[in-house]
Amino acid sequence: MAVYKDNAAGTWRVIYRFTNWKGERKQTQKRGFATKREALAWEHEVMLKQNSKLDMTFESFFEIYKADRKQRVKESTWESKDHVVQTKILPYFGKRKLAEIETKDIIAWQNELMAYRDKHGKPYSDDYLRTIHAQLTAIFNHAVNFYHLPYNPAKRAGTMGNENSKEMRFWTKEEYLKFSEAMMDKPVSYYAFELLYWCGIRCGELLALTPADFDFENQAVSISKTFHRSKGKDVITSPKTKKSNRIIKMPTFLCEEMQEYIHMLYDIKPDERLFMVTKFYLSHEMERGTKQTGVKKIRIHDVRHSHVSLLIDMGFSVLAIGERMGHEAEKITYRYAYLFPTVQTEMAEKLQMERMVREDENGKES
Repeated sequence: MAVYKDNAAGTWRVIYRFTNWKGERKQTQKRGFATKREALAWEHEVMLKQNSKLDMTFESFFEIYKADRKQRVKESTWESKDHVVQTKILPYFGKRKLAEIETKDIIAWQNELMAYRDKHGKPYSDDYLRTIHAQLTAIFNHAVNFYHLPYNPAKRAGTMGNENSKEMRFWTKEEYLKFSEAMMDKPVSYYAFELLYWCGIRCGELLALTPADFDFENQAVSISKTFHRSKGKDVITSPKTKKSNRIIKMPTFLCEEMQEYIHMLYDIKPDERLFMVTKFYLSHEMERGTKQTGVKKIRIHDVRHSHVSLLIDMGFSVLAIGERMGHEAEKITYRYAYLFPTVQTEMAEKLQMERMVREDENGKES
């Protein structure tokens, strides 16, 4: 490396030569440092990153983590992770030396986040606090697993947010039917919520659907992609997980409704999106419908929970529900365990009957 002064601009620049992972010699530079000291500090930090020395700052290691991980996750997933890091983690730990961050520092950071209140006096939700902590833990895990950091201070500190603090919200069938009546004045809203509720698909999966995804002869819809907005652009990608690629059977009435809706759309092509709206639009419609009907307010994703609740109430098995939802059976059991009717009372009653039968048999023998 070398540090030079750009006399014309009155600033400093660093020229950096290095060998990349292919063994190729490369050169890059960074301009615009106000002082030589700033240029030398940047040069030192780059050398630490290149040699993976843990004396580097947390923000420098995050750049390494980003290079290692970004291409391994979906674009929308990375955007969510990056937002959390940029707004909730780097402002606190960015300039700290990675190897010098201790468990007590993590606890102090947690306390600050848990004490936060917005202008309405509302704190961060427990779910959001756990999400933030999980991302910090993931970065430190990466340093432990691949760059010889002795231990993960975030893991030692433990997570924040009460895992059981918020009960899952969902609509009963009666609540949904009441809500759906309020949506009938707008076909795009009505048919969108019909698919969300009766098929249990994710919002992104709904917004990616095209006419070609429907097989009305076999009463099925194919889930093979998902939609999201990224930096003002519409993005279609593969579903959330491999298991999310699935075929969902539809009830006859829903097939008829979707055929009606497709016929309403003027000259729509097989590969064009059926619902040219956004998640924000659907959330706004939910708010409109709940205010009009008095049905309790839930999130868009809670309509999916409502579908699972309905299937559980109808007596379907965990395995069958998991296949329909694109989840492993274990995840269905974990997330929705409290909705499944308990068998403890039935067990006790059958044990009682078993004992009585044995006593009757013994009485007859004597």
